Amino acid sequence: MAYLQVNVVTPDGIAFQHRAKAVTAKTTDGGITIMPNHTPIIVPLAIADLIVTRVTDELAQNHIAVNGGIMEVRDNVVNIIANSAERARDIDIDRAEVAKERAEKRMAEARDFKNEKEFQRAKISLSKAINRIGVSKNKSS
Repeated sequence: MAYLQVNVVTPDGIAFQHRAKAVTAKTTDGGITIMPNHTPIIVPLAIADLIVTRVTDELAQNHIAVNGGIMEVRDNVVNIIANSAERARDIDIDRAEVAKERAEKRMAEARDFKNEKEFQRAKISLSKAINRIGVSKNKSS
């Protein structure tokens, strides 16, 4: 049986490495599922949940909060180079909630001062925090 080798790498090092039956990601153009023998592809990733269906069991999945990056698929190897990535089981939900509140406050302040750059930065921070909160609901991963 063919399988995928999945590698998630961040500036801090390897965040995840495992064999898989499938990888589901959200690109900047929409969702994509990669299965063994997929055509070579390089796509930009959105801030979203990366789902890796492991080889061991049909229902065994790892959920990883990926905060942008790129995904390259070639010869049954999926390399994801992300700005940051965090497995569901490693997410500190309290810290993510605080980051969400802080981003919402920054967005409101930026809107009041009509600071578009700061508003966009805060919006990205909010997206990352919401993604981490959502992915953390899959703690068994």
